[in-house]
Amino acid sequence: MSNFLPINTILIPQGAEYKAVCRGLSGITGSIPTVVAIPVGMKPLLKYLQQSQGNGQFLPPKSRVLIMGICGSLSDRYTVGDIVLYQNCVYLGKRQECDRTFTSQLHSAISEEASLVKSLTSDRVIWSAAEKRHLGETLGADVVDMEGFTALEFFNAVGVAVAMLRVVSDDCQHNIPDLTSAIDSDGSLKPFPLAMGMVRQPLAATRLIRGSLTALKVLEQVTNRLFSGNRLE
Repeated sequence: MSNFLPINTILIPQGAEYKAVCRGLSGITGSIPTVVAIPVGMKPLLKYLQQSQGNGQFLPPKSRVLIMGICGSLSDRYTVGDIVLYQNCVYLGKRQECDRTFTSQLHSAISEEASLVKSLTSDRVIWSAAEKRHLGETLGADVVDMEGFTALEFFNAVGVAVAMLRVVSDDCQHNIPDLTSAIDSDGSLKPFPLAMGMVRQPLAATRLIRGSLTALKVLEQVTNRLFSGNRLE
């Protein structure tokens, strides 16, 4: 794909998502984009992007950034393992658009497997199934993440084209553990609060782990096939 769809950089939330994308790229023999692990959450990500830009690490205008990772579903239409391509992200009534040309080219490459969606970005974990459905219905959003709007706002302001490809890790029919307190101010996960959040809600935790493992496997596969030029199965 990189021959006709140039991508300068892939950004992925640090941890398991980053590792899944790296595994997907590990067997690629051709040229691949620079892969960068980013913090989880809006404020940590903005701080990271601003510092990176100040250090001259980020891209000149006309560059292309692909943001990958997992997300939660706000709609019955999307379930665990579904691949989604963002059209836009909303946050507190504001909206940022993904680059249409870049997104369209990605969609053409994997159109049978990816759905075009509208995303909500949240500054906390949306763990309740009832809240997920409510947000989906009232905001017209299909999925939720914790980085999309911030990344789009930053890169759109400096003229860098962004597309977002994610895999659904939890549906809107079931609760997941409330892990907001497990995310540190620097965007990393705190092991003890994470473990306690899982222990308090064992059924929800089991469901989240299963969904995440499924989504991470799909993320690895779509990364590999995207950049090796093979069709998804």
